[in-house]
Amino acid sequence: MKSLRLLVCALPLALTGCSTVSSVNWSAANPWNWFGSSTEVTEQGVGGITSTTALDEQAINDALGGDYRLRSGMKTDNGTIVRYFEALDGDKLALVVNGENGSVSRIDVLDSAIKTDSGVEIGSTFSDIYSKAYGHCQKATGDDSAGVECKAEGSKHISYLFTGEWSGPQDLMPSDDALKNWTLKKIVWRR
Repeated sequence: MKSLRLLVCALPLALTGCSTVSSVNWSAANPWNWFGSSTEVTEQGVGGITSTTALDEQAINDALGGDYRLRSGMKTDNGTIVRYFEALDGDKLALVVNGENGSVSRIDVLDSAIKTDSGVEIGSTFSDIYSKAYGHCQKATGDDSAGVECKAEGSKHISYLFTGEWSGPQDLMPSDDALKNWTLKKIVWRR
């Protein structure tokens, strides 16, 4: 009798075919995805995105488990045209994925839900991570020139971009005393 009930329940699904369930996000149905995002920044990359990930919308979407809405764009960087993808969580910008030669070369993490494997997250203060800038930090350049970029301890690929208030000359690094209250605006992974 139980098998008959199961057959009656499954029959409508079988008769309507796959079109009924094509809009189901099957990766969200996996039990290991029920309790939040496991996306984190590691030496290898961000989530499933690594240096071998193709700079392609489908490849990036697959590497992020379909958790974000992607949009693409182009910009100039030092006179060359660079393609990038923005990953949005709702209307909020979470990641910017840049690439060159067809694969990912840089990922900017702006989403506070994505932490490093050592637990560092967006919004942390400089003094939470460093006691002084010397040996770790330098004045940021390009679009981030208002900030200070610091290498993550023991990392070859991860750095942190801090921003905050400082009334000194724009081309000089702020003092450690000024930096201590600056906050982490962006986690950067580079190939």
